[in-house]
Amino acid sequence: MNQVAPFYADHVGSILRTKAIKDARSKFAVGEISTEELREIENAEIKYIVEKQKEVGLKAITDGEFRRAWWHFDFLENLDGVEGYDADGGIQFSQVQTKSHSVKITGPIDFTTHPFIADFEFLKEVVGTEHVAKQTIPSPAMLHYRGEVVYQPYLDDAKEFVSDLAKAYQKAIQAFYDAGCRYLQLDDTSWSYLCSDEQREMVRERGFDPDVLQETYKTLINEAVKFKPADMVITMHICRGNFRSTWIAEGGYGPVAKTLFSELNIDGFFLEYDNERSGDFAPLKYVNRPDLKIVLGLITSKTGELEDETLVKDRINEASGIVPLNQLRLSPQCGFASTEEGNILTEEQQWEKLRYVVKIAKDVWEN
Repeated sequence: MNQVAPFYADHVGSILRTKAIKDARSKFAVGEISTEELREIENAEIKYIVEKQKEVGLKAITDGEFRRAWWHFDFLENLDGVEGYDADGGIQFSQVQTKSHSVKITGPIDFTTHPFIADFEFLKEVVGTEHVAKQTIPSPAMLHYRGEVVYQPYLDDAKEFVSDLAKAYQKAIQAFYDAGCRYLQLDDTSWSYLCSDEQREMVRERGFDPDVLQETYKTLINEAVKFKPADMVITMHICRGNFRSTWIAEGGYGPVAKTLFSELNIDGFFLEYDNERSGDFAPLKYVNRPDLKIVLGLITSKTGELEDETLVKDRINEASGIVPLNQLRLSPQCGFASTEEGNILTEEQQWEKLRYVVKIAKDVWEN
């Protein structure tokens, strides 16, 4: 199969935390083990899941986000000018709410040093040269969407906020590249919220115009990746929410499709297509670049039951009527643990899902 990311069989990145990781983090939280002891356990468990990913046949290998509690806050709160804090309430999902945590912008945003760089260097060394170490971080739009701005200059000048944030991400992308990263993924829920009537109304209640916000995020992301090295692949995962097998947004990609697929300078998109909430493939008509890859998230990460293989292949075939087959890819619709709590399925079911992705991809693209 192809040797250029994103791969025909790929995955979003997060993996169910192992018992050893959960136990270690619990002990660390109450002071029973040190930071160094926690990292040693994380190192061992990351080595374990790296080998598991290789075993199931994946080419792209992540650290499962094993050093994080959240898919986004852990990265964002380590940017200069950003602080994490205990919020009044968590993020509301369908029938469940996350832990109370958020981020606020307290000073000028910048990127100088960041713990994720050393984390990636460890992953790359463990992965070796026969596979590709993949790094996932939140899209810059997520700090704009989720962050509480208390830094007065940004309250006075919203464009300065966007400009500084884009420049910080330019530095972050270069830092990952210098550390050896050639496959970087930006995770983003804001675009799916802009597809949801309910979420669009919530955006208006916060004082934003959803259509103007779409243009703001297009500018922000394009500026962030503006100086991306030619041999670095940057993809984006568009998520509708993934916490304990629940969700936030629903609605097809229509309201943002032209901007996403025709105007964002991204190399590939991981798209959720595992149920009716995601809409149909019609918005893919805006894919007008022959180098743009579309990763179809047809395999759900929210439950352990395997999808009907024939139906999955039929849907890939359907999508190929809009986007050429050689531009399509297959993956689960999201990660298995966007937060450390993880989705409601077993580790073995998770690995079976990933094996299934590899098997179907081989059938479709090698035969």
